[in-house]
Amino acid sequence: MIGKECYAEINSTLDALLAEKKVLVAVHRGAWGGNIVENTIPSCRLCREMGGDIFECDVASSTDGVLYAFHDGTERRNLNRSDNIKTMSSQEVDSLVYNNCIYEPSGVHVERFEDIVRYFCHGEIFNIDRAWDILPQLTAALDKYPHALKQAIIKTHVVPEQLQFLNDYPTKYMYMPIVYNMDEVRQVLSYPTLNVVGMEIITDSKDNDIFQDENIRFIRDQNLYVWANVIKLGSLDKHVLFAGLDDDVALLDDPDKAWGEAIRKGANVLQTDWPLQLSRFRDQYCAK
Repeated sequence: MIGKECYAEINSTLDALLAEKKVLVAVHRGAWGGNIVENTIPSCRLCREMGGDIFECDVASSTDGVLYAFHDGTERRNLNRSDNIKTMSSQEVDSLVYNNCIYEPSGVHVERFEDIVRYFCHGEIFNIDRAWDILPQLTAALDKYPHALKQAIIKTHVVPEQLQFLNDYPTKYMYMPIVYNMDEVRQVLSYPTLNVVGMEIITDSKDNDIFQDENIRFIRDQNLYVWANVIKLGSLDKHVLFAGLDDDVALLDDPDKAWGEAIRKGANVLQTDWPLQLSRFRDQYCAK
């Protein structure tokens, strides 16, 4: 069982998926490339066809309160704009067109978050990122779609105000904190009515306390999944998210040295940019 017993019905779809597959493939902004753009219905649909079990959706709000599936801070790369999407009106956002992967106009507009929630209504699990500063607005939007209760996983950093909001909110959406150390793990666990289903571990070193076997085992023993980011975002130190176990190592050297080692470490949700390759590896690994 994932999470607290009192929330078993809410968590049942995720729980069944983990029971079936043992290790889940989460996909970073969906599957994007060519003229398929990140954080869109096509990218989310395609990643599932490539073996993904969970898709990530970034969320930001316009100045007039419309939610968009967009990773703020990527405006220059994606939209040829220097200003943050959060400073734009919905009319302005709706007029923007994404670049594709060769920086040509894609013909694709920024999608409204509620369009994505409305489209994926058949048990697809999705993780909501970067909406931590607009939780009241986010939860109000999700409340319009009853199916979202069993599908949406809200993610935030360990910020008391955000934890308290979700702890007190009457609709018990699934929740995953981003944790860097065991103090943060224990802080999250102290909230009695927070529907925690897993924890995203960030560590740049195998020496950090949160990467130690006994601490990962402690998290799993709380009926929680451990989410490892095996995505490779770049070459800087800040891009090391799970102690160097990443997609580049898996694809260019040996998948068992990265994906396999992450699974052996105790991670049972791996976020990747390469869902087809990881899902094939996962299936073979878990069949042993």
